[in-house]
Amino acid sequence: MARKPRIVDIRNRPVYHEYFIDDTYVAGAMLLGTEVKALREGKASFNDAFCQFNKGELWLKSLHITPYSHGTMNNHDPLRDRKLLLEKRELKKLEAKIREKGYTIVPVRIFSNDNNLIKIEIGLARGKKLHDKRDSIKQRDNDRELKRYLK
Repeated sequence: MARKPRIVDIRNRPVYHEYFIDDTYVAGAMLLGTEVKALREGKASFNDAFCQFNKGELWLKSLHITPYSHGTMNNHDPLRDRKLLLEKRELKKLEAKIREKGYTIVPVRIFSNDNNLIKIEIGLARGKKLHDKRDSIKQRDNDRELKRYLK
């Protein structure tokens, strides 16, 4: 009897509070075996995670993947840089946007697709100012109250 694979869906909730997400892309990632196993357990933290270009390649930095609980001495480094896999035209488009003032690339979500491969959704983001954050909070509260009245 075949085991049902664990579905991975880890979201970076604070990213929508800190940034305006203009565009999203789905990227593959070069991961080690123990990293994949740890992600299937849901052991990842997005604190301060970001993406950066290096020699035309996109790298995911500061994503903390907790070492696999049943790993041996060959377990992975939790904060190592991981290469993201995108098509060349997407990389060129992203790199051109990054050169514009105020844009950055942030990880939005880690998930497994239909083939049980780990994918990372990244977003092209602009930072929010303090007044923008207040507006977002006010809008969220208004939506919540509206839903409460409609029920």
